[in-house]
Amino acid sequence: MDYVADRSGYDSMVYRRCGRSGIKLPAISLGLWHNFGSVDPYATQRDILRFAFDNGITHFDLANNYGPVPGSAEENFGRMLATDFKTYRDEMIISTKAGYPMWPGPYGDWGSRKYLLASLDQSLRRMGLDYVDIFYSHRPDPETPIEETMSALDQAVRQGKALYVGISNYSAEQTRKAEAILRELGTPCLIHQPRYNLLDRWVEKDLLATLEEKGIGCIVFSPLAQGLLTDRYLNVIPSDSRIAKPHGFLKEKMLTPERMQALRSLNTLAGERGQTLAQMSLSWLLKDQRITSVLVGASSVAQLKDSLRAIRNLKFSEEELELIDRLSAPAML
Repeated sequence: MDYVADRSGYDSMVYRRCGRSGIKLPAISLGLWHNFGSVDPYATQRDILRFAFDNGITHFDLANNYGPVPGSAEENFGRMLATDFKTYRDEMIISTKAGYPMWPGPYGDWGSRKYLLASLDQSLRRMGLDYVDIFYSHRPDPETPIEETMSALDQAVRQGKALYVGISNYSAEQTRKAEAILRELGTPCLIHQPRYNLLDRWVEKDLLATLEEKGIGCIVFSPLAQGLLTDRYLNVIPSDSRIAKPHGFLKEKMLTPERMQALRSLNTLAGERGQTLAQMSLSWLLKDQRITSVLVGASSVAQLKDSLRAIRNLKFSEEELELIDRLSAPAML
């Protein structure tokens, strides 16, 4: 059956200005880091993407190495663009990145001009696109001058292969340098994508303040700490969970007794707020207006539907915030 989008989702989604740009992003964006590779059911991927777009999620975040196997998430997404979303391209923000290992040899990793621009060309071919909306430097390269990396991003825009550029995993100091170089080149830094969640709060030290000062948007990845901030690990480890998979961020040794107890206490507080632990964790991030969007993954439509309910309650009392700080302290990663 041909897909026809339900545009009523635009009315229920919250959209936030990305820094001082002209772009707004949905408060909840869909990340294709996991569950969209060649090892995952294609029909499930399609159902998730259709549901996302029907519910106002207009931003889809990829990277060259997303899979597994690397590149397969972009390939699958490209197939769905061609069959389902071709007529809706101008209603979508599609982003991709380069910075992690992608092919053998000295030119398939990090931040050289050679790698970044070759990778972008490959990503465009995999997705069947003429351009992406956002192209990121996925991580800073300690051996390539930051001027080279930023000039490659600028060149991607001038070639018409990206509309905007961003950075990911950069420190506050690195962000300041990158922003200044891009501004001088005439291609402003649109957005920064750091890891940030209740259990990993490094961005609060100085990065968020830097982004606000420079007018750069912030979209956070791992908002649920790769599943720790859900009800999946409160008692047992499910056989289909990320901890049970050979690839991924989570490891069984991370589920210490102290962390498990803290997560159970946070789950109790979420229930008192009428939310799941996942919903409260997303709401906690979005309470800060400096956060443009949170990137959620999904292995099913039901999981994505649960995440979307987070935007219904973004208010926290001072007592709740203090309790969250106290309960999350023993669980910090």
